[in-house]
Amino acid sequence: MQASPGVILLMGATATGKTDLALALSQRFDVEIISVDSALIFRDMNIGTAKPEADVLASVPHHLIDIIDPAEAYSVWDFVEQSRRLVDDIVQRGRIPLLAGGTMMYFHAFEQGLNRLPAADPELRKRLDLEVRERGLAALHQRLETVDPVSAGRIKATDSQRIQRALEVYELAGKPLSQLQQQETSGYPGAVEKIILAASDRKLLHQRIHSRFLEMLERGFIEEVERLRLRGDLNLALPSIRCVGYRQLWQHLDGELTREEMIDKAVAATRQLAKRQITWLRKQTSGTTYDCLNYRKDAIFRQVEAAFNTL
Repeated sequence: MQASPGVILLMGATATGKTDLALALSQRFDVEIISVDSALIFRDMNIGTAKPEADVLASVPHHLIDIIDPAEAYSVWDFVEQSRRLVDDIVQRGRIPLLAGGTMMYFHAFEQGLNRLPAADPELRKRLDLEVRERGLAALHQRLETVDPVSAGRIKATDSQRIQRALEVYELAGKPLSQLQQQETSGYPGAVEKIILAASDRKLLHQRIHSRFLEMLERGFIEEVERLRLRGDLNLALPSIRCVGYRQLWQHLDGELTREEMIDKAVAATRQLAKRQITWLRKQTSGTTYDCLNYRKDAIFRQVEAAFNTL
């Protein structure tokens, strides 16, 4: 098979079967998988992230899984830099880069590039608004001085809007606003073959989400979070512990939620995540969409064969 400068983007909402399809593609084509998932990057967070089992990870080269500690920060900038570099390495080895996952912000940044500043995040804004009401604006400005002293020095301690925006940028990008204002990346220059797994039956997808979360609990999800808590250096303010499922379990172990409340809130949060992913996918103007509940793998194989001139 000849090397190609192109990449495959396999994207879909949570619980749509992306991992299984990626493995099927790896059995048919000479691919290496780059994970596009903001939760799979964390070590020791396996059950709640639906991380593939060790034998699966060993069966085909996987990248950007288990790369940082849960206490560390990872930004969309990091993803773009690392994934672009991996694509070049994979192509040089004569293989096809297959980017698979559900973190749509990562996909967008890889394909379209990054503007200097990330777009506003309504949920993060709500959290920052609540923090202002509970702790006061001075506390937020003090936090900004810690993570971005240059911006803090430029922004008045009474300027709520600019303080919150600077903190929002830091949390979304993992880098200070003052640094990002000097950076910019371009879109991916190579060919992109996009495969989209859609959920035609929302009710059935919700059932999948509920069943999968209960299965995670049976497999030891609570024990996994208990081990993370024993470290003593993790908390709900970290992106790792804010991941869907982990946040609710953490609150349950703090005594804030009963077991049933934890399950209800975790499932509801996962459904909201899926809704946001589906909304984003519907806006895609390129790519081929398949019903995750009823598609033929050979149709996808033909799509890849045609795109990469391989049989």
